[in-house]
Amino acid sequence: MSRIVIADDHAIVREGLKRIVDSADDLQVVGEAADGTEVMERVREIDFDVLVLDLSMPGRSGMELIKLVKAQQPRLRILVLSMHQELQYAVRAIKSGASGYLTKESAPAQLVLALRKIAGGGAYISAEVAEQLALGAMPGAHAAVHESLSDREMQVFRSLAAGVSVTDIAARLNLSVKTVSSHKANLMQKMALTNQSELVRYAIRHGLAEPLEP
Repeated sequence: MSRIVIADDHAIVREGLKRIVDSADDLQVVGEAADGTEVMERVREIDFDVLVLDLSMPGRSGMELIKLVKAQQPRLRILVLSMHQELQYAVRAIKSGASGYLTKESAPAQLVLALRKIAGGGAYISAEVAEQLALGAMPGAHAAVHESLSDREMQVFRSLAAGVSVTDIAARLNLSVKTVSSHKANLMQKMALTNQSELVRYAIRHGLAEPLEP
């Protein structure tokens, strides 16, 4: 029996995922979490096999949380569940330490299969994601400019591209306005962007401008 913890900030989503998991005789949900703090509490308090982790919970970013979980429990397997279908999010999650990546849209049909594969020591990623990981590992590979951003800078970048103000980003991420402004300045410098219009154009060109989760 594989023991599962589900982490998502929406209670109705957690309940739906729990019903899917509990429909399988060899899987059991043993805990839930609504934010990054609760995720780390479950990791410390509960013995389980796979963490189903929403990529966009409040507070800590999904990538940052993946790294924290793996630092605390290196053997724990993580299946990222996200609304984002773009390859860069999946690739970034796998590089951060996740064992699989599944979109919420495909979860009803694929969640049980993904959990079984990951709990058994395998990985669950699409062929396209596997190809991107392989290409990135090849000698002489050139990463896109946004790949140089830290996880927090990437969060701020996506929010800015979606038209969210610095003040609102600070509130969403539980950061000070000064800290968010610093992240903005750093990412603009790294990406050689001079204004908001250039940032938005870059985001659209690289498929990074889809709406954020509420």
